[in-house]
Amino acid sequence: MSRTVMIVDDSLFMRKILRGILVENGYIVAAEAGSGIEAMRNLHTYHPDIILLDIILPDSNGLDLLESIIKACPTSHVVVCSSIGQQMVMQKSLDLGAKAFIQKPFTPEKVAEVLHNLED
Repeated sequence: MSRTVMIVDDSLFMRKILRGILVENGYIVAAEAGSGIEAMRNLHTYHPDIILLDIILPDSNGLDLLESIIKACPTSHVVVCSSIGQQMVMQKSLDLGAKAFIQKPFTPEKVAEVLHNLED
């Protein structure tokens, strides 16, 4: 069974990179969002199984958005994917309900490993 994913990142380049990795690993990219508002709209439309969420977005703080996503769609697995790799930020993401944290820059293998671990 293919799992659906929504990518939330303000960088079109990063969304394309992640899309390629996801498709190569058998995931369906149901939606992409470049902002928090777009992410919440897509969340209600597509109900993705997994959400890859950047922290820095033009209209919202990803950690605040993480809380909203989990309240709105508690069955979705949120993976924070950010260049902000401070231990405090990583821990806060996990405390707020993220299932994992992927540090940018990442390798395709790292993304695949994290996604695979979600399925276990």
